[in-house]
Amino acid sequence: MTTYKYIGKFHIGLLLLFLISVTGCTKNFDKLNTPPDRLIAKNVDASLIGQALAQCQYEGMFGYAFTWQVAQNLYSDLYAQYFATVVNYFDSDQFMEPKSWTNSFWNRFYGIAAPQMFFVENTTRDNNMEIEYAIAKIWKVALYHRMTDYWGPIVYFQFGNEESAVPYDAQNVIYADFFQLLDEAATTLSQATTSVNAFNKSDLLYNGDVDQWRKFANSLRLRLAIRIAYVDPAKAKLEAEKAFAGGVITDNVDNANVATTNVSRHPMATVIEWGEFRMSATMESVLKGYNDPRLPVYFSEAESGGGYKGARNGLRQSDRNLDVDLYSAPGLMYFDIAKGGSNPPIKVLTASEVYFLRAEGALRGWNMGGTAVDLYNEGIRASLRESTDATSPEIEAYVSSTSTPVALGDAWNTPAMSDIPVAYLSGGDFEKQLEQIITQKWIALYPDGWEAWAERRRTSYPVGYPIFESLNADVSATELMRRLTFTTGEMDNNLEAVEAARGLLGGPDNNATRLWWDARN
Repeated sequence: MTTYKYIGKFHIGLLLLFLISVTGCTKNFDKLNTPPDRLIAKNVDASLIGQALAQCQYEGMFGYAFTWQVAQNLYSDLYAQYFATVVNYFDSDQFMEPKSWTNSFWNRFYGIAAPQMFFVENTTRDNNMEIEYAIAKIWKVALYHRMTDYWGPIVYFQFGNEESAVPYDAQNVIYADFFQLLDEAATTLSQATTSVNAFNKSDLLYNGDVDQWRKFANSLRLRLAIRIAYVDPAKAKLEAEKAFAGGVITDNVDNANVATTNVSRHPMATVIEWGEFRMSATMESVLKGYNDPRLPVYFSEAESGGGYKGARNGLRQSDRNLDVDLYSAPGLMYFDIAKGGSNPPIKVLTASEVYFLRAEGALRGWNMGGTAVDLYNEGIRASLRESTDATSPEIEAYVSSTSTPVALGDAWNTPAMSDIPVAYLSGGDFEKQLEQIITQKWIALYPDGWEAWAERRRTSYPVGYPIFESLNADVSATELMRRLTFTTGEMDNNLEAVEAARGLLGGPDNNATRLWWDARN
């Protein structure tokens, strides 16, 4: 069932009812001159608008465990090869796309996160809440770019149009709007004083800190600029250099993460308990080979036999009913608090990623404020400082390490994932250096499978392993899943728009059709 078609009046009405019930009176609304679905500036309670923002921050990142599992854990986490499925009743690791899963989290996004985003954006705009409106624009880009990077064309510009059919928009047009929104937001925030606090500290990323939101906006622009490097290199360079000039995240103190609480927990804590996924063989080869300090943080030792052990992706169903105790679960920090976990925040965008984005830009000859090698090394340092207690000498030893990924000596005779070392290959060619940058970026992004899968599609790195068997006629075992298909709920309720959207794909509506930015030869 789709819920967004009538979102304009229905959800704003519900939120207004909530506002009225909390404040306890209606006399603050100008009944004669204000439409019933509008607030007026003098009566807007920023804390209540902040609650709507907080909900779309947590829900937009699929913080609800059941949704996170089908939206991320059983799709992008597997295609990024962070994890592998170890039970025989899920087939997404063999490139199957269960339509009910896709339908479920599409509806969750458009039924909860998107309506709250719509409300916050419209209310802050209509009530001249300039700083809050700028922040709403930035968060809108952060949420919707994940959705379009899963599907390509999505419902975007006309969300909430209250019509029986809601058109989809082409990805290149959506991306153009992303850059425009970030332009507008950055301009507003650059003119604001840093003492301004937005949303009464309900903001789950930065507690309303304007300066941090400005850095996040520019860093997000940089991410999207790099994303289009193969399809529109001139635009990518322009936007990347603009992002750097505007000021990006350079320190972990400014990392963008959605805060969790005892009520809104990190979703992995619940999903771990189901015992259906474990560390991938790709992660094992890389982290073991590099003697990486992040290994014991990212993963737990196997309960049987000890040590860190990963499973291969795409095992045949008959071979997939593995003894989960023989393989490594995620690290202790991701477990339930009652079992020693720490309920970490949900990662959105961090300093390490920004350094790797800048390193790639520098490798392409763009002005990123440093050389590719220096920015690459800073990315590694930032990630190690973020995730580990490694000392400065230990960090520098890792940065200069010539260690490479290792063969696993497992039941599948898995070879080394690659031959690239940690230490930057200053004499290497473009591809070797790019592979190093993206492989280290992939390590640093963990456990953000959304972004890691996008980068594997865009660059083909890290190379990973071919899956053992594909059940998908459109995607072979040596290829990558390129996108998700349009949902069954949309075909039932918004078919005209879906049929038009298929014409925007540049190929059939299947898992092999590349997105607009997925243009590398």
